[in-house]
Amino acid sequence: MMKFLLGLLFMIPFSFMNNKFWFNQYMIFMLVFLFSLCMGFNYSYMHLSYCLGMDLLSYIMILLSLWICALMLLASGKLYLSNYYSNLFVFTVLILLIFLYVTFSSMNLFVFYLFFEMSIIPTLFLIVGWGYQPERLQAGVYLLFYTLFASLPMMVAIFYYYGLVYSLDYFFFASRVDSLLFYICMNLVFLIKMPMYLVHMWLPKAHVEAPVSGSMILAGILLKLGGYGLMRLIVLVLVTGVKVNYFIVVISLVGGMFVSFICLRQVDIKSLIAYSSVAHMGLVLGGIMTMNYWGMCGAFAMMVAHGLCSSGLFCLANISYERLLSRSLYLNKGLLNLMPSMGLWWFLLSSSNMAAPPSLNLLGEILLINSLVGWSVLSMLCLVVISFFSAAYSLYLYSYSQHGKMYSGLYSFSSGYVREFLLLVLHWVPLNLLILKGGLYSLWI
Repeated sequence: MMKFLLGLLFMIPFSFMNNKFWFNQYMIFMLVFLFSLCMGFNYSYMHLSYCLGMDLLSYIMILLSLWICALMLLASGKLYLSNYYSNLFVFTVLILLIFLYVTFSSMNLFVFYLFFEMSIIPTLFLIVGWGYQPERLQAGVYLLFYTLFASLPMMVAIFYYYGLVYSLDYFFFASRVDSLLFYICMNLVFLIKMPMYLVHMWLPKAHVEAPVSGSMILAGILLKLGGYGLMRLIVLVLVTGVKVNYFIVVISLVGGMFVSFICLRQVDIKSLIAYSSVAHMGLVLGGIMTMNYWGMCGAFAMMVAHGLCSSGLFCLANISYERLLSRSLYLNKGLLNLMPSMGLWWFLLSSSNMAAPPSLNLLGEILLINSLVGWSVLSMLCLVVISFFSAAYSLYLYSYSQHGKMYSGLYSFSSGYVREFLLLVLHWVPLNLLILKGGLYSLWI
C-alpha cells in the first residue's frame, strides 16, 4: 500500500511545473492501471504495510477515488486553457486524493478519523477557490460546520472505546458497546456525511456553488465516506443498533420520498442532481441500517454506481454551463437542436440515474429493495414512491433540457470536444460493465 502512497506523494512536484497538467492526469490513470493489478478475492486484509492495508471494500473505494480524481482533471480542462491557477488546482486534487487513499486504506480507527476529517480542507479550497458564485463562501461554511459539528463527539467516542479495549485496530473490534450515547456520537458524523435527510442541507448548497471538479468529488467519493464508515464501524454498535436502527431506516425512507418530490420542482440542473443524490444515499443508508447481508451488498453496489452516475451527470451539467453560462432549466432548453451528440449522453446517464438496466444502479436497487422489504413489508410504501419518482425526475431533467424551444439569446455554440466525450465514456462504460461482475459486491463481507 505504501508504494502507491509514495507514488502519489512524488507526483506533487509535477503539479507545480508549467504545462504538466495533462501529465498529472496520465500519471493518475497509470496508478489506476497499476492498482487494478492488485485485485485479490481474499476475504481478509491484503497488501499490509505500516498501518495500511485493504480488503475488497477498501480496494473498490480506492479504485473509485483514483478514477474520479483522474476524471476531475479531465473535466477541468478549461482551467488549464484559461490558466486559472491550474497548478494550484492540480496540487489541491492530489492532496485530496492522498487523504482519501489513506482514509480508505487505514486499518486503525484513529488514522481513519484523522484523514476523514482532513479531506474536508482540500474540498473547501476547491469550492471557495474555483467556485462560480459569491455564495460559495456560505456553502463552504455550511460544509465545514455541518461536518465539524459531529466530529468532536466522534473523537470522544473513539477515545472512550480505546479506554475499553486498549486498541483501535479494526482487527480487534470485538467488544460491543451497548450505549445509545456512544451510538449517536460514533455514527452522527457519518449520517451527516451521507447525508441523511434532516442533516442534508449542506449538500445542495455545496454542489451548486462548487466547480465541476468539486461536485464530482463530493458526489463520487465524499458521500461514500459516510457509508464506508458505517459499514466498518457497525460492528461496534450492533447491540444498540438492533434497538434503534429502525428510526434511521424510517427517516431515510420517508426522507428519500420527500427529496424525490423536491427534485421535481427544481429549476437549477445542479440542484436537481444534488437532491437526487440525497434520495439515493437515503436508500443506501436504509440498506446498511437493516444490518442484513443483502442490505450491505446492495449499499456497496449502489455507492459505486451512484459515484459514477452522479459524477457523470454533473459533468454534463457543466458542459451545458460552459456554453450557456447558466444552470437554469428555463435557459438550458432545446439542447437536442444545438448539441445532438450530447443528447445521447444525457439520455444514457439519466436512464442510469433511474436504475435502468444494464446499469449498476439496477443491481444496487434490487438488492436494497429486497433487503428493506425483508426487514419490513411496510417499507414497500416508501420504496414504490422513491422508485417511481426517481424515474420521474430523471425524465424531467432529460426532457426539459433536451426538448422545447431553445433560448434565443444564444449566439455561438460548439457541439462538444473529444475531451468531453472521453470524460462521459469513462463514466458510463464502467457503470454499465461492472454489473457483469455483480458477484464482487457480495464477496467482501
